[in-house]
Amino acid sequence: MKNLHLEHPEDTILTGDLSVLDWFLAPSTMSVKIDGAPAIVWGTNPQTKKFFVGTKSVFNKVKVKINYTHEDIDTNHEGAVAIILHCALDCLPRTEGIVQGDFIGFGGDDTYQPNTVTYVFDQKLEENIIVAPHTYYTTDGDLRDAEAHPLSSWNFELNLMSTEKCKFVQPSAWMGDEDFTDVVKFARMISQLSEFVDDKKAVKIKKVINTFIKTDADLDPEALAVAAECDVNLMRFWKLIYTIKMDMLSICDNNGPRAVLHSIIVGGEGYVRSNTYGMMKLVDREVFSAVNFSSGRFSKLST
Repeated sequence: MKNLHLEHPEDTILTGDLSVLDWFLAPSTMSVKIDGAPAIVWGTNPQTKKFFVGTKSVFNKVKVKINYTHEDIDTNHEGAVAIILHCALDCLPRTEGIVQGDFIGFGGDDTYQPNTVTYVFDQKLEENIIVAPHTYYTTDGDLRDAEAHPLSSWNFELNLMSTEKCKFVQPSAWMGDEDFTDVVKFARMISQLSEFVDDKKAVKIKKVINTFIKTDADLDPEALAVAAECDVNLMRFWKLIYTIKMDMLSICDNNGPRAVLHSIIVGGEGYVRSNTYGMMKLVDREVFSAVNFSSGRFSKLST
């Protein structure tokens, strides 16, 4: 599972996959979802034993863009992404494993807006490059088959320590006490009323949901069902999972830099929660996804 896209918990149920109900209850690790861009992948290629940097295109099945030298970066990339990768190649500490993180900015300031959220640190950061690592990969050799894992439980083994040239932003995250057992039990009962769909139809439903969010329309199950041409009970079940997710998000907190969106202090973009049932994101998509749809600065600069 390459870390190309983290799912919203509510979207996973459309095809009848109910593992999210167990995901809500299982012991988990959590990390802060930093709103950085673009994503950077770096580490030691197990095939060549050489250090590399790149974007998520290092995992491409066909045109693999992996950079061992500055010449490789000039060949594979251009513009802002190339500038960032040149600095990454010079400044990221050499890592035996393979890591992915989000670019926050270059040193010399205490305030950064890498994407839609503005981050305010307690003091000016003097390091050359600021990165928020969040994922590590394991592979038997071929990067195209790499498996993604949350970094939160592996920081010590990978020794991701900041250096004079590189600042790693790795805030701690936690969740307050709340028992979701009863509401998950209720959701499991409600799921029996739903007519689930195949993968192709699920993609169409997700597009409808995103359109509602993008246009600031109310996520009303009946309206969603009409627009998506699907079972209304399925969308009622989807909305219930969405509500459970939002309840869980409301009791999460972190010790990261102050996050500001439209002049309002927020807790951050969200969190990544991982356990034996998967790795998913806890995000208030009616706030952050809507903004990202309209103004994500690096939405077209990821390769």
